[in-house]
Amino acid sequence: MDLAWYVVGFLVLAALVAGWVDAVVGGGGLIQLPSLLIGLPDVSVPTISGTNKISAVAGTAMATGIYLRKVKVNWALALPLVAAAYLGSTLGAGLVTLIPREAFTPIVLVALVAVGIYTVRKKNMGLEHAPRHRGLKMVAVLVAIGLVVGVYDGFLGPGTGSFFVIGMVALLGYGFLQASAMAKLANLTTNIAAIAVLRHHISWGIGLTMAVANLTGGFLGAQMAVRLGNSFVRKVFLVVVSILVVRLGWDTISMLW
Repeated sequence: MDLAWYVVGFLVLAALVAGWVDAVVGGGGLIQLPSLLIGLPDVSVPTISGTNKISAVAGTAMATGIYLRKVKVNWALALPLVAAAYLGSTLGAGLVTLIPREAFTPIVLVALVAVGIYTVRKKNMGLEHAPRHRGLKMVAVLVAIGLVVGVYDGFLGPGTGSFFVIGMVALLGYGFLQASAMAKLANLTTNIAAIAVLRHHISWGIGLTMAVANLTGGFLGAQMAVRLGNSFVRKVFLVVVSILVVRLGWDTISMLW
């Protein structure tokens, strides 16, 4: 793919910021995917999606490693979530060729607005880690979150990490930091599953270039999140959602005109 230097620079910067955001709270795809759509206007949706995954998986892998060293994870609960997320992402990635480019923005916008409103209204949500369920009920809810968000990630992708986090915080009583650690494991799995399905639709040159930047952002973001805790993660989450709602809302209005 022959791209102008400023387009490559724009995409690398977007990948760096997306890696940081994704490591802190998830949702880096809400920056990276729209950037790919803007920077590569004549490229098909499957190629955009596959290239986005190659970049995202690098930063997610870096952030996952840091979280696992710093945050205690219950593997008996993490493994069912990861398995369900992989299955869901595989199913979703198989449907990606059915989505026209113009459908991406309004779908993501609606999901973002809903998540943002819910988080703002629940002021203390996620500031303490106090799981509400145990045993099979906890596993069942985690499997449901994994399947639903996994299908979404394979099908669309942007905001997956945020949706994993909000699912565990809102439905299970997890703290933002603990939910982020689990979300990284699940999001890494969904990225790998989607890459396996979309491997023939990837622009490897730009994808790997962006991956280096995404990995750097993931390293920096995960270190900050672990050090500053739940309150910091919640604030970043709300700022990111607010900015992206404004941007995607404008894009949706522009399409209607």
